[in-house]
Amino acid sequence: MNCRDNYIDWNTYFMAMVELNAMKSKDPNTQVGAVIVNDLKQIVSTGYNGMPRGFNDNDYPWDREGEWQDTKYPYIVHAELNAILSSGHNVRGCYMYTSLFPCNECSKSLIQSGIKKVYFASDKYNGTIENKVSKKMLDDAGISYEKLAKVELSLKIEK
Repeated sequence: MNCRDNYIDWNTYFMAMVELNAMKSKDPNTQVGAVIVNDLKQIVSTGYNGMPRGFNDNDYPWDREGEWQDTKYPYIVHAELNAILSSGHNVRGCYMYTSLFPCNECSKSLIQSGIKKVYFASDKYNGTIENKVSKKMLDDAGISYEKLAKVELSLKIEK
């Protein structure tokens, strides 16, 4: 008897984990998940976009437009940075899986932490100045990146 051949590959597995982490985000507009994986295919850390640890999510704005201090942008921790900061380990040489191509700020953190490669599902901001800067920095740092298919999860949450 041979083993079954309809199992999922590692990239699909980790992208499914990315989507599961994105579901933790309380952001009403954009949910991003991230997973850091080592060379042994072990999950080292996870993250999602949200308020800093210990903040009451309802005490801060979730708006996308308005005065800067009245939007989510000065407060939100992006999924990639959240995963790096939550790792508790050295992530040098690890791989980042994420829902959305990293912004320029997250790319700086990926470079500084030693992430080796980035896998992403969406390049929603492709062509924007920030996206071009992010790609230039990753290219200059020798960090490769690859678009993978988005994994759709269908979960029924009963309360």
